[in-house]
Amino acid sequence: MNVRDRQRERTRAALLRESRRLFATRGYGEVSLAEIVGAAGVTKGALYHLFQSKIELFRAVLEQVQAEVAQTVAQTADAEDDVWARFTAGCRAFLTASTAPDVQRIMLVDGPAVLGWNEWRAMDESGSARHLGDAIDELIVEGLIALQPVAPLSHLLSGAMNEGALWLAASGDPEAGLDDVWPPLARMLDALRVDRATG
Repeated sequence: MNVRDRQRERTRAALLRESRRLFATRGYGEVSLAEIVGAAGVTKGALYHLFQSKIELFRAVLEQVQAEVAQTVAQTADAEDDVWARFTAGCRAFLTASTAPDVQRIMLVDGPAVLGWNEWRAMDESGSARHLGDAIDELIVEGLIALQPVAPLSHLLSGAMNEGALWLAASGDPEAGLDDVWPPLARMLDALRVDRATG
């Protein structure tokens, strides 16, 4: 990597870091590009060299947040040997990761509002939702849940978890609220389970 490429990467990293901090604390609508470039210590020209607009910069921040959440979910799930334990650990890891204020604001509140539901959903499907679909596939193969179309079930469960995460965000104490949200979600997941002999 040459000097110019290294500078470009440093500038991009600074813009992502500072815009993420500002978007998380004040929300997309309250943050100006002038504030972002000032906080990052770069010029508007440098920003526009990397991102065509504020929305494009936000999209890059959202991609970063979603990738981090997806990685956390996958690592937590993969630490379990049992198939069902992997599934439930991944679901709980998503809720836990969603208690982080920047994740709540950027991924769950501003994401769909800024980009629109369809684009936000498409981005979600390439991250955590894809892992959820893979987990459901595995459970069906193992006979732990009934044979059924995976996509609608993934959407339903993803919706339930996103709503749970939004409730946590509004609760005032997300970490404590997790103990209220997880038991009903765990019961919903358990209701999907079938006996191997009848699956």
